[in-house]
Amino acid sequence: MVHSRSQGGRKLRVAGIRTAWRVVGDGEFYCPGCGGDRCYQQLAGRRRLAVLGVPLLSRGAADPVAECASCRDHFPVAALAQPTTVRLAALLRDAVHAIALALLAAGGDESGPALETAVDTVRGAGFPDCSEDQLLTLLAALKAGGPAEPEQELRACLTPLAPHLAGPGRENLLLEGARIALTNGHYSDAERDMLSVIGGSLGLAPEETDRLLTAAMPT
Repeated sequence: MVHSRSQGGRKLRVAGIRTAWRVVGDGEFYCPGCGGDRCYQQLAGRRRLAVLGVPLLSRGAADPVAECASCRDHFPVAALAQPTTVRLAALLRDAVHAIALALLAAGGDESGPALETAVDTVRGAGFPDCSEDQLLTLLAALKAGGPAEPEQELRACLTPLAPHLAGPGRENLLLEGARIALTNGHYSDAERDMLSVIGGSLGLAPEETDRLLTAAMPT
């Protein structure tokens, strides 16, 4: 950047790089600057050498950015990968729902205390209208897809969510499943295997999963 000094002693910009932005997309994102859900515009830009405010020579493309509609700050487009708080809440609800169904499928207990605990867990996660009949209908549809379907559905819900959760959040999801499995006081082999799948899908080390499951058992 080149400056010259005016007669009043104030520096004036003679030459510098300017970026001309254009909007290529928009939506809603979690703004790192505001700390909440905001609208954004995705911008693509071209850099040019400007002399006395007049753009002259091209200096190539600028890195694309996301501009927050509220604070007007620019962020790398990687910020768009962070789910909004609304989206994160929905992912968490779906994760608990999938965990409850997976544990019911693994335990083979489609009635009684385990089903009641599963319903209470799903309701507490954000589905207040969940009923035993609804869970049983979904469980039957899940099992109709084959013995591997519950595990596949579980991984599909948990794997995209895990990177956005801190350690305590991932541990709490595992313990939601443990509470359903421990309704009868112990883990069956199938339930333990399914809980290991949950821990692995959430990015928990096997020894950490084992520690949490052991600690959750009644004394």
